[in-house]
Amino acid sequence: MPELVFFSGTMDCGKSTLALQIEHNRSARGLVGMIFTRNDRAGEGKLSSRLGLVTDAVEVGDGADLYAYLVDHLSQGRRADYVIADEAQFLAPEQIDQLARVVDDLELDVYAFGITTDFRSKLFPGSQRLVELADRVEVLQVEALCWCGARATHNARTVGGVMVVEGAQVVVGDVTGAADEVGYEVLCRRHHRRRMTAATSGAGALSPDVLPVSSG
Repeated sequence: MPELVFFSGTMDCGKSTLALQIEHNRSARGLVGMIFTRNDRAGEGKLSSRLGLVTDAVEVGDGADLYAYLVDHLSQGRRADYVIADEAQFLAPEQIDQLARVVDDLELDVYAFGITTDFRSKLFPGSQRLVELADRVEVLQVEALCWCGARATHNARTVGGVMVVEGAQVVVGDVTGAADEVGYEVLCRRHHRRRMTAATSGAGALSPDVLPVSSG
């Protein structure tokens, strides 16, 4: 049976790489995929991985109807054997509903990839809807690491290396941005709560034997 599968994880854990791998494996078997994305770091209409892999995709705009897009595509005699939706956290909840309808009515597998929470540890509306509707939610097993070496569980937004907790939910940046630009960093819960990034920690690693000197 076709499924709506949500592959989730923090930034830098290989979501887009897996999306590209799924695309490669299926296209190598003669299948044709429809790839949607939004706000990819490589620019409009691209699905890219930090490993340097990139492929063309359909950029999803505000108000786009993904179900109607696929119906029109198929009505013109074109193929779509499966759907990949990268950066799915940026999709509107109604667009997630449309992807679920693609599975149920068009009987196509849909593989959605995205981070679950924003830099404030709040659910993205698109990710929340995916958790509510997906047949399966798969947490990626390639663990991103906090600067301290612990498993990273939270996404942080930084400006000049300093963590910020206010601002618009969606600001496109990257984990490799210049020091004075908006960037992102993955942190463990402890250091996200303390707002300690690699730049502000003053250390490349934190010994697990050192106890905190404050309760903040």
